[in-house]
Amino acid sequence: MLERWVIGVDIGGTNLVVGVVPCAGGRPLAITSRPTRSDRGADAAVDDIGTMADAVVAEALASHGGSRARVIGVGVGCPGPLDLARGRIIETPNLGWRDYPIRDRVASRLGLPATLDNDANCATYGEWWQGAARGAQSVVGVTIGTGVGGGLILDGRLVRGASGGAGELGHTTIDIDGRLCGCGNRGCLEAYASGTSIAARAREGIEAGASSEITRLVDGDLSRITALTVYDALLLGDLHAREVLLETAELLGAGLASVINLFNPEVIVIMGGVTKAGEHLLSPLRSAVRRRAFASAVDACRIVPGELDGAAGVVGAAGVFTALMEAAA
Repeated sequence: MLERWVIGVDIGGTNLVVGVVPCAGGRPLAITSRPTRSDRGADAAVDDIGTMADAVVAEALASHGGSRARVIGVGVGCPGPLDLARGRIIETPNLGWRDYPIRDRVASRLGLPATLDNDANCATYGEWWQGAARGAQSVVGVTIGTGVGGGLILDGRLVRGASGGAGELGHTTIDIDGRLCGCGNRGCLEAYASGTSIAARAREGIEAGASSEITRLVDGDLSRITALTVYDALLLGDLHAREVLLETAELLGAGLASVINLFNPEVIVIMGGVTKAGEHLLSPLRSAVRRRAFASAVDACRIVPGELDGAAGVVGAAGVFTALMEAAA
């Protein structure tokens, strides 16, 4: 009998990523991405997801044979807050979508049963199922991109919470009078440590007079600064970029120290584009955590980069679908 597949969908603030994943696990057989373009609305994103899914299924079938009947469903990962029971987006601060039935719209477009979970939950599940946290019973996942997301696996089970909102690490407060976050609160970790915020802090420093290679890298147009620009400048020995990255590590360390004291995890997996900074970020991050968290809890916890690169959300969304279907059987 031919192996069955699941389509995994990762809806991010910057990119949509869609792939085909074996039910038994593994890397995507085919995967594609394109900009989310959230300003066009959720319906347009669903259309894009459908087109992308058709393309990756065709690619997988061309390589592995069989018919579309090999695909048994689709798992969707999306930023929240979400109503998981009804499969709806309640609100997405970084996308601007509200009260939208994302699960059912994707299911209708693809003609397949669908599940919905938080995008960071999916990424965390992916790294636990097939990536850097394989074999661990207690895992915290941290996704750093347009925003900062989080997922929790405790005693080998994904924790969703009473309303499906567990693990929103990016919206824990680290400064009660701090920067305004997209969620409306002030001082959220996301307002300091997301890729968007890293770029903003780098730009603000240059506007305040800091000399930096970043300015040259963006040809003087500071609106073009991204977290990747900061990383590129860091590799050139830029002191301002180094200061921004060290501050990011300290802020993340403050947030993760609290997480370690709360949950005592075996593994914290850091995911997203910021991991391109490698040990330039992870080494000072680990040091900041050690200064702030209980030593015994720090000693028991590995802080590692994800192994699945940009595919963690897709793999995890497919894995969540498979696990939920098995549980319902």
